[in-house]
Amino acid sequence: MVKRFFILLIVGLGLFTTAHAQLREIPAEVMSAFESQYPTATNVEFKDNFVKVYVHFNLDDAKMIASYNNKGLWKETEREWSFDQLSEDIKSGFERSKYADENWIQKETALVYLADGTTQYRLKVEKGEIQKKYLYFNKRGRMIRESFTL
Repeated sequence: MVKRFFILLIVGLGLFTTAHAQLREIPAEVMSAFESQYPTATNVEFKDNFVKVYVHFNLDDAKMIASYNNKGLWKETEREWSFDQLSEDIKSGFERSKYADENWIQKETALVYLADGTTQYRLKVEKGEIQKKYLYFNKRGRMIRESFTL
């Protein structure tokens, strides 16, 4: 009963936050920063969650998501990618990881461009319905971090 209550509470808070987050105007600083950084972007959609503003857009043929803080400071941009497009170093790094066994399924790949000028390579892996992780690799194929995801 307590577990069910907490699940309902979390779902309810998530729905409230999502609905409430769209109630304010997108900060002008974010819109200006995005337009300066990606002037040729198409299909632009701003999503505000109060802590960050996510901008979904297309650049040439790539699907991308940029994130900014409320003051318009760019944090990172994700670019949809495919596993086959990764360098051999990154593929090899993944194959050497504990997530390369048959129990984990590689689901998504993205390039993550960071504000410090570096690029990370993110793989989403899943084991069953519940265990889902993001794995981040540097350009040499070394896994630099991992995080849980939904």
